[in-house]
Amino acid sequence: MSELEEKRQFLSAALRAIPSLIVAYSGGVDSAYLAYEAHQALDDHMLAVTALSSSYSEQDRQKAQAVVARFKLPHEFITTDELSNRAYRANNPDRCYYCKDELFDKLDDLAAKRGFAAVAYGINLDDQGDWRPGQRAAREHKVLTPLLDAGMTKADIRELARRAEVPVWNRPASACLSSRIAYGIEVTPERLAIVEKGEEALRALGFRQFRVRYHEELARIEISPSEMARALSAEMARKFVDVFKGLGFKFVTLDLEGYRTGSMNSLLVNIQK
Repeated sequence: MSELEEKRQFLSAALRAIPSLIVAYSGGVDSAYLAYEAHQALDDHMLAVTALSSSYSEQDRQKAQAVVARFKLPHEFITTDELSNRAYRANNPDRCYYCKDELFDKLDDLAAKRGFAAVAYGINLDDQGDWRPGQRAAREHKVLTPLLDAGMTKADIRELARRAEVPVWNRPASACLSSRIAYGIEVTPERLAIVEKGEEALRALGFRQFRVRYHEELARIEISPSEMARALSAEMARKFVDVFKGLGFKFVTLDLEGYRTGSMNSLLVNIQK
């Protein structure tokens, strides 16, 4: 038996040992694969729950619904209002803590009302290497971490999701829209809408992996290295300028390091996970 299959079987056995489970489901590959395996193990004794807010894009919603439809997963949307929290809007480096704290509050309440035994989310082994304050909220709420417990990396999850024909198995990582706004700049619905429109425009231009980073008057566009040559053309530069100045930015830049997750965190030092 391969090491990957051993991890999958460990995960399956762990899920079967839980009487019933709510999965925090964003629609990314980690939560989608976890929801898939939970449904395989528990059938209708699981529920995938997606939180809707200004920081959750329409693109993410569509991807989440595609997986639900593909596997007929028990699923519900709930609404969270993290932007009502001043500490979240302040957009300090611990912003994600307040988001996840509200999410898990809502999921704990739902679990108690519906009689679910536990709540789980899709953290994996690779997530341990970056600054992720939401993990503290998960620990405080005693949220289960089945993929992490099974020792699964992002690559493991993608491969297992591919084998299971989970539609988002090769989808690029997709953090919430607030992660695009530079620390210290207040998170507002208006700024989130600008970022979402900018990313929709990049998608319409044919790019697959990218981020729009919001730095007040400046838009910093990250494009994957494999797509950078196309982004660097004079014609594309003009299109970028038209799009982003049309959204209200005064300066439009292309980040020559390209797309990478957590680029906002590169300025943070001496932070305890």
